[in-house]
Amino acid sequence: MNEISLPYHLIIPSLISILALGIIFLKRKKLFANGKWKWFWISTTVFFGIYLLIVGGATYSDITSELTLQKFDLNGEEITTEQKEAMQKMISDTGRNFSFITGLIFSGIISLFVFICGKIIEYASMKRIKTTHNKGNRCTSR
Repeated sequence: MNEISLPYHLIIPSLISILALGIIFLKRKKLFANGKWKWFWISTTVFFGIYLLIVGGATYSDITSELTLQKFDLNGEEITTEQKEAMQKMISDTGRNFSFITGLIFSGIISLFVFICGKIIEYASMKRIKTTHNKGNRCTSR
């Protein structure tokens, strides 16, 4: 069995995402305690989580495709249909190779959506608290 070539363009972003999520997890009490930056850190966590799922899945798919292809005798004269299918699957999957770019875009859009929705919810709840607080402080003089 030949050694497999590791897809560094997929492994490095996966490791960076794991490292970032680990740091956020270890520092979560300090990061999420501040109300001003709370939604920023929540959206950052969502970004790295989704990005890890996309790029990690592509890394897993790449390695398993390469392992499947190496089960066949590539030096032999005869090429079987299973070997052709495995070779075609390995060669023609550009989505897996560009997942680190599309993952950035998709994760960025989703995390931006989470950030904006969180800020809107926070603003609406603060406004509701202010209006309820002001209603309770009215003077009723006769």
